[in-house]
Amino acid sequence: MTSIEDTEIIELFKLSKSKEKAFEILVKKYQEPLYWTIRRIVISHEDTDDVLQNTFIKIWKGLDKFKNQSKLFTWLYRIAVNEALTWINKNNKKIQYDSEINDNLINKLEADVFFDGNEIEKKLQKSILSLPRRQQMVFNMKYYQHLKYDEIAKILDISIGSLKASYHLAVKKLEKYLLSD
Repeated sequence: MTSIEDTEIIELFKLSKSKEKAFEILVKKYQEPLYWTIRRIVISHEDTDDVLQNTFIKIWKGLDKFKNQSKLFTWLYRIAVNEALTWINKNNKKIQYDSEINDNLINKLEADVFFDGNEIEKKLQKSILSLPRRQQMVFNMKYYQHLKYDEIAKILDISIGSLKASYHLAVKKLEKYLLSD
């Protein structure tokens, strides 16, 4: 990640002469973590690229209005998660139940060459997709991104107590799923 502080990026972005440079720095700093946040929600690399592009478009349009009421990081992740969920809902609008959406995502996982040969990772991803949507997101942010509960709570706009309960339930379900077979 780039060593420039988020506050500096925001200040540079507010100056018209350095707006594009500031955005370039922001993209370099956050592209990979946002990519993996989105990828764990939508599964497919191609879909992730589309959602990531939409995420950065929203960030570009909204960064002038960022009020520093939360960390920039939290704001970016919230946009990425919302864009990923919007994409899932839009592309699965004929499907009415989360379980059917998850089945659709599991089919994409099976077809994704990124997971070829890595049966353990594929099984973990399938087990995560078997969870309800909120538990999936909470688990992914805590396990893969190593986010703190207060950061996840702000990103998902839920209480820390609810978040901890979701994470605990997710871990128990994943243990049960992974130990079966």
